[in-house]
Amino acid sequence: MDVVFLSRLQFALTIMFHYIFPPLTIGLSLVIVYLLALRLKTGQAIYDSAARFWTKIFGINFAVGVATGIVMEFQFGTNWAVYSRYVGDVFGSALAAEGIFAFFLESGFLAVLLFGWDRVSAKFHFFAACMVSLGSIFSSVWITVANSWQQTPAGFVLRQHQVGERTFLRAEITDFWALVFNPSSVHRLVHVWFGAFILGAFFVMSIAAWYLLKGRHVDFARRSFTGALVLGTVFSLAQLVSGHLQAENVAEHQPAKLAAFEGLYESETGAGLYLWGWPDDAAQTVRFGVRVPGMLSWLATGDASATVRGMNELEADYGKPPVWISFQSYHLMIAIGGLFIVATLLALFLRWRGTLFDKRWLLWFFVFAVLPAFVANQVGWAAAEVGRQPWIVYPTVGADGQVTGGLLTADAVSEVVTSGQVLSSILMFGLLYLLLFVLWVMVLNHKIQHGPETPHRPGEGDFMDAARRRAGFGGTLSGEKDGAGSAANA
Repeated sequence: MDVVFLSRLQFALTIMFHYIFPPLTIGLSLVIVYLLALRLKTGQAIYDSAARFWTKIFGINFAVGVATGIVMEFQFGTNWAVYSRYVGDVFGSALAAEGIFAFFLESGFLAVLLFGWDRVSAKFHFFAACMVSLGSIFSSVWITVANSWQQTPAGFVLRQHQVGERTFLRAEITDFWALVFNPSSVHRLVHVWFGAFILGAFFVMSIAAWYLLKGRHVDFARRSFTGALVLGTVFSLAQLVSGHLQAENVAEHQPAKLAAFEGLYESETGAGLYLWGWPDDAAQTVRFGVRVPGMLSWLATGDASATVRGMNELEADYGKPPVWISFQSYHLMIAIGGLFIVATLLALFLRWRGTLFDKRWLLWFFVFAVLPAFVANQVGWAAAEVGRQPWIVYPTVGADGQVTGGLLTADAVSEVVTSGQVLSSILMFGLLYLLLFVLWVMVLNHKIQHGPETPHRPGEGDFMDAARRRAGFGGTLSGEKDGAGSAANA
């Protein structure tokens, strides 16, 4: 019933539920742009049908994502008032930029994307899809910049303010672009994008593989799966490079987090990288672990014989993060990434050989592979956020090695919120999110079971044909009448 723990738990539950949807919409938006580009290039009806289907799925996820994201902003004021005062100047500018440059762009063109079929030209519809995708990516930019500033603060000065009898510290921006391009923002942003693109690709492959196994919408499924497989392979390999660069950045700016990721209690020369293990805080060791010698030193510094500092040496300056959660979430993310690289390369080879769609076991793997894709995005964030504890805003390290500033998580909660209030809100949000999740799954399942519409040529007069039939004139735009239309005319 500790108010700090409950507030952290509440934010973790709400952010993890919300984060089901943003990476999925980012990934799907890229798939839609790809399909509409092929529609423009080839004029083939199948790409129009595929784009329509995935746009419907995108719309469902976008709606739920917006609804679940609003809650988190209120929590800053209700549960984390001290934190809000501390970072208000920083977050205010970043979140304002997100609203102006990202959300308005995305939501404005979303209406054209969803309802503009056969009402606007194919080129403008493609442009709208590009703007929606760009808006979703821009949105991730500003959110990730704000979060990265918590990890590696830059471009600010701490000033003391007084309101009545209370005094508090406030981080105020002195260099906006230093804030935006803080030491970790670019690395983290690329990592987030690649994770979202991988999730979108695996989501498409999951549904397409299910259609292939059931013998439904075969042409649509083959083309969707192939395009998503190419994207999934490229970004799975790219994520490996991004992860390496991210590890170097963490080693430089958040050494205690890296030590927690690898269960490194004592400083070690030529430190090894665990493939798996079970950290034991009491014994200060990793049990049942298997290590690759020198790999952690190489990952962090580029030198397999370099010394990596352990938590016991770093604790005085940085505190000690929770090791077990940091370790397991980090290694689970890496394991899933490795699995995806092997699976996509194998599938791409079989697709080149022309035998992929005969391998039912592999198709069944891709049906369920979307679940670890969701998990990888979740545990990646869990590792990043838990690994920076006990800090909610990480301290800065000067050129002289001095560690200054920072805001402890325990000092960031609202002074007047009680544990009972937080617990009751957790139960309320838990029930609402459960109902929302069930509704999302039901609507999504309905769309998937229905499948894509029958392919037709882009620009073919769906709207006018529907109007003619409603007015009692059957047939097509060429004037041919079906039986119902002839009866109505008679």
